[in-house]
Amino acid sequence: MVETEYEQIYIPLIGEDAPSFEAVTTQGPISFPDDYKGKWVILFSHPADFTPVCTTEFMTFASMQEEFRKMNTELIGLSIDSIFSHIAWLKRIEEKIEYKGMKKVEIRFPVIADLRMDVAKKYGMIQRKGSKTQTARATFVIDPESKIRAMIYYPVPNGRNIQELKRLVSAMQKSDAEEVSTPADWQPGDDVVIHPPRSMEAVKERLEKSENGIYCLDWFLCLKKGNEK
Repeated sequence: MVETEYEQIYIPLIGEDAPSFEAVTTQGPISFPDDYKGKWVILFSHPADFTPVCTTEFMTFASMQEEFRKMNTELIGLSIDSIFSHIAWLKRIEEKIEYKGMKKVEIRFPVIADLRMDVAKKYGMIQRKGSKTQTARATFVIDPESKIRAMIYYPVPNGRNIQELKRLVSAMQKSDAEEVSTPADWQPGDDVVIHPPRSMEAVKERLEKSENGIYCLDWFLCLKKGNEK
């Protein structure tokens, strides 16, 4: 909980249950988490419709939507704008905007019209020193158990790296599936870190025992070879 001169702002933490909500969106009403059980979700807010940086983000998210779906990941956008503003903006993007080779981009993921700021307040998306009525560039990655697994806040002038969000989801899925960690700058197919031993006996065994596909830089830093071709 963060206290400001205006009111207390609650920001859910990593590992906590993602706050539930029902919302009106550009794809019809949604109920979270019920409509997304068993799926990963990237929930992200943008400051306002018809703004330049947000437009580039939405076009990039939309162009990668099928890539995310192949990873069992759904996208949900949000801002404190009306459903009519959302629709007009998304239509303008599809009909008029060309950016980095992307054109006629149809935004097919739901965008929440959060005029009363119900969802934004539940997720701490309104940073009061920035604006009382605009959300920050908040991004939450939520797992199939509806737990907050990662959150990233960007300042208003700077757009998100959507490829990095995809990489992050892939890394967390890898960690969950194989009980491993991923090192700095990890990409799918790279070597992964195996958990360090937690006793002197385990340290000795780790150093003396040679396991296929595993190599150690020291007793506390051992990696398993990835599947790079």
